[in-house]
Amino acid sequence: MTLHANLIDGEWLPGEAVPNINPSNTNDVVGDYARASADDAGRAIAAAKAAFPAWSRSGLLERQSVLRKASDEILARKEEFGRLLSREEGKTLPEGIGETVRAAQIFDFFAGEALRLTGETVPSVRPGIGVEMTREAVGVVGIITPWNFPIAIPAWKIAPALCYGNTVVFKPAELVSGCSWAIVDILHRAGLPQGVLNLVMGKGSVVGQAMLDSPDVDAITFTGSIDTGKRVAAASVEHMRKFQTEMGGKNPLVVLDDAELDTAVECAVNGAFFSTGQRCTASSRLVVTAGIHDRFVEALTGRLKNLVVDDALKQGTHIGPVVDQSQLDQDMEYIEIGRGEGARLVFGGERLNRETPGFYLQPALFTECTSAMRIAREEIFGPVASVIRVKDYDEALAVANDTRFGLSSGICTQSLKHATHFKRNAEAGMVMVNLPTAGVDFHVPFGGRKGSSYGPREQGRYAAEFYTTVKTAYTGM
Repeated sequence: MTLHANLIDGEWLPGEAVPNINPSNTNDVVGDYARASADDAGRAIAAAKAAFPAWSRSGLLERQSVLRKASDEILARKEEFGRLLSREEGKTLPEGIGETVRAAQIFDFFAGEALRLTGETVPSVRPGIGVEMTREAVGVVGIITPWNFPIAIPAWKIAPALCYGNTVVFKPAELVSGCSWAIVDILHRAGLPQGVLNLVMGKGSVVGQAMLDSPDVDAITFTGSIDTGKRVAAASVEHMRKFQTEMGGKNPLVVLDDAELDTAVECAVNGAFFSTGQRCTASSRLVVTAGIHDRFVEALTGRLKNLVVDDALKQGTHIGPVVDQSQLDQDMEYIEIGRGEGARLVFGGERLNRETPGFYLQPALFTECTSAMRIAREEIFGPVASVIRVKDYDEALAVANDTRFGLSSGICTQSLKHATHFKRNAEAGMVMVNLPTAGVDFHVPFGGRKGSSYGPREQGRYAAEFYTTVKTAYTGM
């Protein structure tokens, strides 16, 4: 099997081969990917530093051309990349293709942004002086991405980094090297100068740590767990570098008595269980008022019974496997924790066997939960949801906000009054009304509050806040 190498200073360099395993069929090896060393990471950082002066001053059309070529090729190969994504991560094929299209749209958006770079000119308070405010590239940007969105998250970090003239050292999650390698290969062939984009696949404890320890990395953007995010923050403060961390969520979906029942059920199923619940925006807390609680639980349980859990590539599959054995073990442990806490498991939670060996788990739904339970407070990152009964809207809002996280928050209601109040008072970076908590647009800000996020927002024009630094220049007339 061909070894997919790391890209350092414009050259593909081999390393220890690590097999990429299909979670729908553990007998299927997606490919062999090279594992980088700490020394490899050091060479990549040095290459990015050397390439920065020229790239940061490159022509706008050069950057636009590279990003547009990447967008066009990803879109043209959406079926191929969607299948690759589904094989290595476990999303269903329609989800894999949809995420691939989103990656293409992100590159297309930032190709346009490369031609829309603006500044501001204002008069000084002192006579005879002009003032200009411009944005400039930060420098070498370290990018560390998770396994749950293996093509979209790399796209929404790499595209703005390159658009604004930064150079990149990119470390993807080792579980999903395939999509990351494909993006880097496309950008490399699209005409990036050597050293501008470097790929170092490997262990976070080795490659990621080397990036954190380097004084030559000017900014780090990270998506992953809270514990690792805190380490990224601490190391970045030590070097006085910019950092951006997207960490976790324990997102509520509030269902009020006046909600349209079918809409509420579909929002819950999509938000809590699609993508196998492996989304930081998943609605793992279903906060339901007493008047609709029993009907909602009955309808939701009936809907779950009709969901097909199977091979991600099979037509008709609604939910694919969990990403690997470690994640499956964690999910099963939390299901036992929920039972031990006194929650009632009304559906699912069983390990499933299918035609091919994989990490299949039946979606789990708990009722009779409280906000104090671990299953209602800690991020599980799997197809497990907890229903919390409340008496009215005021209690629902209080429970929704009773979390250390603050990424996405949703409400199902036909009341304009409650929807408006919730949008203003939900303690989250994103609020959804009669929509799943998961599912966002690529051209607007993404990010949360409290323990979910730190630093400027990602995506859309707000990405410039992280990937650029502001310069104020004065000129005497």
